[in-house]
Amino acid sequence: MVGSIIPSSKILIDKMLGRVDWENTKLFVEYGPGVGTFTRPILERMAPDAKLVTIDTNPEFTSYLKESIDDERLVPVTGSAADVEKILSDRGLPDADFVLSGLPFSTLPPGVGDAIAEATARVIRPGGAFLVYQFSPKVLDFIKPHFDKIDRGFEWINVPPATLFWAWKNGSAN
Repeated sequence: MVGSIIPSSKILIDKMLGRVDWENTKLFVEYGPGVGTFTRPILERMAPDAKLVTIDTNPEFTSYLKESIDDERLVPVTGSAADVEKILSDRGLPDADFVLSGLPFSTLPPGVGDAIAEATARVIRPGGAFLVYQFSPKVLDFIKPHFDKIDRGFEWINVPPATLFWAWKNGSAN
């Protein structure tokens, strides 16, 4: 159900979110928020008029976020990241500025990783990015066909160490 039994480190979170243009971010989407390890730091950085849509297949995690985080900007949804277009459309939301994912792409059922990468590329506005942290670099195979520029990093101070990707739509970066 989760990619790692140990939550992501603060150093990993800060590094992953460090390239986000928070001032101009009105819609942030998070795939697989779990218990909110990234959700809370995202909300801390977001503008008062921004929205954070979290998408998790596990209704228990969705309920937990609803009950434990009292913030009107948070929109927790039970569903699949592959359905992100419908999820945003059903709520009258625009394209996302940034999408964050820690989903374990290398272990997803066949076709699901491709579907998520394709849908994500369609919902990110030009100049936005798909932020991905993984314990396997295999995710690159899924995202590379859909994004113009991909920056890569690595964070040793995390258990396990993580590979980081910032996949930019239309090649833009901060």
